[in-house]
Amino acid sequence: MDQKKPSRRKLLKTGGAGALASASLFGKAPAVHAKPKYKWTMVTSWPKNFPGVGVGPFYIQKRLAELSDGRLTVDVKSAGEMVGALEVFDTVSSGKADMGHSAAYYWAKKHPALNFFTTVPFGLSAQEMSGWLSYGGGIELWDEVYAQFGLKAFAAGNTGVQMGGWFNKKINDINDFKGLKMRMPGLGGEAVSLVGCEIKRIPGGKIYESLKNKVIDASEFVGPYNDLPAKFHEVAKYYYWPGWHEPGAVAECMVNKKVFEHLPKDLQAIVTNVMESAYVNMLADYTVNNNVALTTLVQQHKVELHRFSDKVLAQLGKKSDEVLNNLVTKSDPLTKKVFKSFSEFRSKSVWWNKIGEEGFSAARSLTFS
Repeated sequence: MDQKKPSRRKLLKTGGAGALASASLFGKAPAVHAKPKYKWTMVTSWPKNFPGVGVGPFYIQKRLAELSDGRLTVDVKSAGEMVGALEVFDTVSSGKADMGHSAAYYWAKKHPALNFFTTVPFGLSAQEMSGWLSYGGGIELWDEVYAQFGLKAFAAGNTGVQMGGWFNKKINDINDFKGLKMRMPGLGGEAVSLVGCEIKRIPGGKIYESLKNKVIDASEFVGPYNDLPAKFHEVAKYYYWPGWHEPGAVAECMVNKKVFEHLPKDLQAIVTNVMESAYVNMLADYTVNNNVALTTLVQQHKVELHRFSDKVLAQLGKKSDEVLNNLVTKSDPLTKKVFKSFSEFRSKSVWWNKIGEEGFSAARSLTFS
């Protein structure tokens, strides 16, 4: 029996598909427009491969390239390679670099509210900072501040709670800070200066030499992960805890606002996702390596650990409140708005932290010490 002839329309359709398949097989498929690629420059405030915060920029570089399938690549310039550690803000704001990895409180002279987006004495832990920024309105306020400077804010890491510092005399009373020459930046430094401590502004790379040559009597830095390779145990006798002045310091990754908004929406989403991932990754890095480094400091180098007494901590808390209140009183409405949001979130966090984190830690210590 004769078969029906295929219609001309059907023949054209199937023939077209076959032609495409055939062309594809022989490398002659119709040209598909490639998506544009972007190459950014990132400047940082950290020496290259400095533990924790210095490694953070390279994590971001790697993940952006992977998740964007090479459409967004980043050239990382560590401190001193393109600009100095404290030139990051102006470099990104001006558009001379696309992004910068640093800490927002370094730019507090640009706007006092920026203190709150890194850490403040007796403020929020790393976990609480994440909560405030993500669900408490913090990141929106940070963006509101940074918009004035043409920047987009991202939290891209956290050191976790830091140590109280290295000392060459014991701190048994708040008055033991009096006359002490100490390296302690930020609002914590302002707090101890109220009791007569002489604050010295010294870069991290000069702390060891300054302690050795008795230019300073004491210094805070970060925590065991960074303090061990810095060899502070060779030039200071006592290692104090807890880090009341920096309970959960956020590492930022600012992006030039125009550059970010020029990205297609899918790449904007990838950038946001990578920053969130970087926050968790850095905190995990510090959690693991602080444990290892503290064990080495105590067991191998015989470092003397000392806890600030409750009395000293309570007095430091009062001085810190005095510093914060003075800061806010003299500041603009936006700083007051940030302080109100931060303070309200902290007040709500204290009760749950006491029940949850502190409660569990106390219970665990009954079995594991």
